[in-house]
Amino acid sequence: MNNKPRKKALITGVTGQDGSYLAELLLAKGYEVHGIIRRASTFNTSRIDHIYQDPHERGVRLKLHYGDLADASMLNRLMRMIRPDEIYHLGAQSHVKVSFEIPEYTGDVTGLGTTRIIEAIRDAGLDDTRFYQASSSEMFGKVLETPQSEKTPFYPRSPYGAAKVYAFWMAVNAREAYGMHASNGILFNHESPRRGETFLSRKVTRGVARILAGLDEKLFLGNLDAKRDWGYAPEYCEAMWLMLQQPKSDDYVIATSETHTVREFVQEAFGLVGLDWKKYVEIDPHYFRPTEVDILRGDYSKAKKILGWSPKTTFKELVRIMLEADLEKVGLDASKFMGWSKGKPRKRQ
Repeated sequence: MNNKPRKKALITGVTGQDGSYLAELLLAKGYEVHGIIRRASTFNTSRIDHIYQDPHERGVRLKLHYGDLADASMLNRLMRMIRPDEIYHLGAQSHVKVSFEIPEYTGDVTGLGTTRIIEAIRDAGLDDTRFYQASSSEMFGKVLETPQSEKTPFYPRSPYGAAKVYAFWMAVNAREAYGMHASNGILFNHESPRRGETFLSRKVTRGVARILAGLDEKLFLGNLDAKRDWGYAPEYCEAMWLMLQQPKSDDYVIATSETHTVREFVQEAFGLVGLDWKKYVEIDPHYFRPTEVDILRGDYSKAKKILGWSPKTTFKELVRIMLEADLEKVGLDASKFMGWSKGKPRKRQ
């Protein structure tokens, strides 16, 4: 009988897209998982309800704690109480467009929130705890080279990107100054049916579904010429876990090394259901950023070499997975509109 205690993991941002997939992954690997959620007037746990309230689980392995990244004393208490083996810091004000409207809050939560967690780890004496910092391709901003690698200089073009640069260097500083096992995952755009509805990719697939269902007539978007490197979120969460299993901490770009315009994403989504996107899409200047990031394309060769990680889901598969889920959400039979063959395996949502 194996009496080895389960590893404990703490996830900030556990109710988000990445947090929910990561929690599933860690539970499947036998971890005891703790998550921090903000106290709000309404619950926002829909992405994790199926694992938090699973009646077939013996014992509760996902434990939720109220807290906030702006509350250092709470973070300190949690570290001492849980004493996690691994910490995945995914929580942030993560919407780029919104960060221009609330830059101070974005800096406090997205930037200083990382510092508060690092200091809580140190104050609790968690010398062996491994720390993952969710960094972002938005740090590259006005890119100085393409593709972008771990050696590409940062040039953020939003308050969100600037806050993430600060957090990145605080993680590096913790590694170099205190010997902390702290890794930065520089993740490029990664999507799924669990992506927030205000994010571009989900806005498109949800918009197509609502138009097809007769709920909307138009889809309003901003810059169709922006180029992004889009991947599948569950695969990127596996990369996070792999980083913390390495003997030494480091920084890794996680991407597909492909780039597609927003227009291509729109064309693919509408084309899957036989619609001409030009009849339904209108450009709204409100959705343009004050400073645009024109192109992002990541070089994941370091992750492939050291972590053994590579993306598996293609761009077209990703759009199909998301659109299928949104069609079903509005009560439409995805197989009817998208030509799914019976028995064809589908990726998890």
